[in-house]
Amino acid sequence: MKLYYSPGACSLSPHIVAREAGLDIEIVLASTKTHKLQDGTDFYTLNPKGYVPLLELDNGERLSEGPAIVQYLADQAPASGLAPANGTLERYRLQEWLNFITSELHKGFSPLFNPAMPEEAKAQFRTKLLDRLSWVDSQLEGRSYLMGETFTVADAYLFTVTGWGRLVGVDVSPFVRLVAYRDRVAARPAVQAALKQEGLLK
Repeated sequence: MKLYYSPGACSLSPHIVAREAGLDIEIVLASTKTHKLQDGTDFYTLNPKGYVPLLELDNGERLSEGPAIVQYLADQAPASGLAPANGTLERYRLQEWLNFITSELHKGFSPLFNPAMPEEAKAQFRTKLLDRLSWVDSQLEGRSYLMGETFTVADAYLFTVTGWGRLVGVDVSPFVRLVAYRDRVAARPAVQAALKQEGLLK
């Protein structure tokens, strides 16, 4: 399998998941600025949406959208515990988290990376994000991870998205549980390996 990624983008989430699952995966750099691969290939020819992550399966089929990709990867290694079994309530709890992260956090951060977005609008997005992050912080009380004591694909996604705060002026330091959680996730060997491979950790 191939995972098309850009360093530190939301593609870091499936990169972490693939490493946690012990899957043999090739990561391929796709620039979010030029939309080209290192060999000059136009990324739009692979993913007409133009963004990462994109997972290319061994049979040539391609899967896009981070929440779908991480569940697919987790299901390739069910013993990893990265996703509860399909059909269980816990699986729907996982999807509940993935949907919240993608719609309320990920999409909330996106405008803050847009240089054309007026500062007044950015301030409103920051306020909304801090409100959402405060709720996440409350949910982490008495838990090591979002689903309890087991690291899941939702944790890889939340870790990735909350890491953008320092880049766009969203200060997560008041959220003590969230900060401790991020430290816990960052210390995992698979996370360290993914960060190093993307050049995000020396």
